[in-house]
Amino acid sequence: MSSLQPVRGTHDLMFDDIRRHRHVQRKFAAIAELYGYSEIATPIFEATEVFARSLGDTTDIVTKEMYTFATKGGESVTLRPEGTAGVARAFVSAGLAQQTPLKFFYMGPMFRHERPQKGRQRQFHQIGVELLGVAGPQGDVEVIALADHILRELNLAGRITLELNSLGDADSRAAYRTVLVDFLAARRDKLSADSRERLEKNPLRVLDSKDPADREIVADAPRLPEYLNPASRDFFKQVQDGLGKLGVAFTLNPALVRGLDYYTHTAFEFTTDALGAQGTVLAGGRYDGLVQQMGGPPTPGVGWAAGVERLAMLLGELPPPRRPIAVIPVGAAEEVAALKLAQRLRGNGFMVDVGYGGNMGKRMKRANKINAVVALILGEDEVRRGVVTARHLDSGEQAAVALAELEAHLDLYR
Repeated sequence: MSSLQPVRGTHDLMFDDIRRHRHVQRKFAAIAELYGYSEIATPIFEATEVFARSLGDTTDIVTKEMYTFATKGGESVTLRPEGTAGVARAFVSAGLAQQTPLKFFYMGPMFRHERPQKGRQRQFHQIGVELLGVAGPQGDVEVIALADHILRELNLAGRITLELNSLGDADSRAAYRTVLVDFLAARRDKLSADSRERLEKNPLRVLDSKDPADREIVADAPRLPEYLNPASRDFFKQVQDGLGKLGVAFTLNPALVRGLDYYTHTAFEFTTDALGAQGTVLAGGRYDGLVQQMGGPPTPGVGWAAGVERLAMLLGELPPPRRPIAVIPVGAAEEVAALKLAQRLRGNGFMVDVGYGGNMGKRMKRANKINAVVALILGEDEVRRGVVTARHLDSGEQAAVALAELEAHLDLYR
């Protein structure tokens, strides 16, 4: 066995793992399209400024977790740590402001240099949606309802809770910032070094701290919802009312603060207690300032992202994979006829496996190993008569079937 192993924090996806990933992604894409969202695929790496500008230079992602490197031409590029900034960059660089509202969904790998743990890798996969150009609370309601729909389709609704909060508009946040700074400044000596730095640059970041001492202090901090102005309160009430009318259950969490600079108004997380301490499986919110921050025109936005690995871990038993049909030539003389027959059946939508070598016994063992539903045996006699021997591998029953009638016979086993 080779001594080469996957780099720490990465893993190979195969067999049941990849089936679970594909199940999540296919369900997601199908439901997103029902809501009128179209797929977008942005590059895996972007100019570092795309993320530094959008995520904020005091976030853990930017200061500690990004994979950043210089190209041979001296440009600084970064492997994408999340999807929203790339979508916003694409919106700006393609000049799409006149085409709003725009609905995008995406899926693919992301990269963060953090400590690998259950459901969290350095190369991980996300699904996400972005709604650009809708300023009203109906946009928030739609993207949250879409998330709820996907989780229900994955049979996860009973294991996941939607937590909801409002970050308010710019005026509300400014009022809250003043109160929060006063509270934290009085306890500055007890804060972690990271939080003392955040206190100077972006005090709301302290609310996101994972440091135990910081979290103890923050537990007694003033809550942002208490400082919402009437417009922000009304916006948040309309979001709650809309979700209620759609039957989307939620709980209010006044301590919930999204960890990125571009969020405003609604913040939400779908959480579970089935994955240990890392309980968030889907999170998002409104980011009305992001596109302008990226150099584009003022454009409201709201969206979310979910970790595919975490969702895949929560799935129950999946439907069994489709069972193939095995085409087995008895000898070397029948191999060409077997290949032609396999290609014909594949062209008609059947999943077909042809044994690559060995005697008939070995090929039958392979047919059983891959859980084939039917083995089509081609010997000299079958080729001469224009038939195949179709052996049903569950019952052991077999019959000679004319080649002209084979597809109709195999339709019984699709």
